Amino acid sequence: MPHCTKCGANVADNTAFCPSCGATQGGAPTSAPAASSQSGLAENVAGLLCYVLGWITGLIFFLTDKRPFVRFHAAQSIVVFGALMIIRIAIGMMFVTGGLMGVGAGFSLGVMLYWLISVVGLILWILLMVKAYQGERYRLPIAAEFADKLVGKSI
Repeated sequence: MPHCTKCGANVADNTAFCPSCGATQGGAPTSAPAASSQSGLAENVAGLLCYVLGWITGLIFFLTDKRPFVRFHAAQSIVVFGALMIIRIAIGMMFVTGGLMGVGAGFSLGVMLYWLISVVGLILWILLMVKAYQGERYRLPIAAEFADKLVGKSI
């Protein structure tokens, strides 16, 4: 079903005006039903792009795209990769600076934790991009709840 070019609400085929905001709609709908008239991207491609640069592209799509599927993936990207970035910074500050002061075991533990978080982030990055491209609203257990709160009740 096509979306309004102004507010993102669902509109019927060949509708001249949006029933929600009254904005004029383009003539004939696009041939691909999932294509967006505001960005020209299909929802699954836009969902994939929400994860490409982590929380940065998530924030860009969250602020620019009004489709619920894309907004969910953008919010989940912000939550997941924002949290992983904060955890990596905290580990780096706690263990690496401690290791430079002469605590060798703390440095080794910090490096192992840092790389473990990096590997988990890589796996999540690939998994979430594949699931979004497949058109699935894949929900990570804790992050999806925060993403729902970020998006609001619109999904």
